[in-house]
Amino acid sequence: MKVLVIGANGQIGKQFTSMLQESEQFEPRAMVRKEEQQKALEGGGVETVLADLEGSVDDLAEAMRGCDAVVFTAGSGGSTGPEKTLLIDLDGAVKSVEAAEKAGVDRFLMVSAVQAHNRENWSEKIRHYFAAKHYADRMLMNSSLNYTIVRPGGLLNEEGTGKVQAAENLERASIPREDVARTLVAALTEEKTYRRGFDLISGNDTPEDALKKL
Repeated sequence: MKVLVIGANGQIGKQFTSMLQESEQFEPRAMVRKEEQQKALEGGGVETVLADLEGSVDDLAEAMRGCDAVVFTAGSGGSTGPEKTLLIDLDGAVKSVEAAEKAGVDRFLMVSAVQAHNRENWSEKIRHYFAAKHYADRMLMNSSLNYTIVRPGGLLNEEGTGKVQAAENLERASIPREDVARTLVAALTEEKTYRRGFDLISGNDTPEDALKKL
């Protein structure tokens, strides 16, 4: 299965791309914005494509052609303002969904945020971020794609534990980015995740077992 990784230069995206590359089942195609990022990834043997989430739907569709799945791990980051959040986390995500439909790529995984589907539980400090995730997720759900929406809790840079908890609604908690990446790999072909979203935090099950319990 060839997988386009949007946000392959990000903290989750890098780990996810490496895991796909190490797998015998998957083959990554890393989507990046800058030539230096492209050279670094290609130096490691990863297929890459240059494209920008602020570009056109047609350009994104071209980047996806020949892929079996798209995984959206991109984000504007905490150092940018609300405008960039709208352009990347909302419009960039929605354009990616439109592009997947146009390119004929049926499988689409979205990295969202814990409780993004419940307005009452949004963080007051970054309501714009949760609003962007909420409506990007809703557009994906209303698309023709076979989607999975992964809503991780607070993201940690520490080493993963290999153990997670996944459910429709979970209390806000944290999870290492490595464990999010591993869950994305497991979700790609897990039918229990098809056309549904779930919160994801650290727990007691392997990603594979946690997803089978959904």
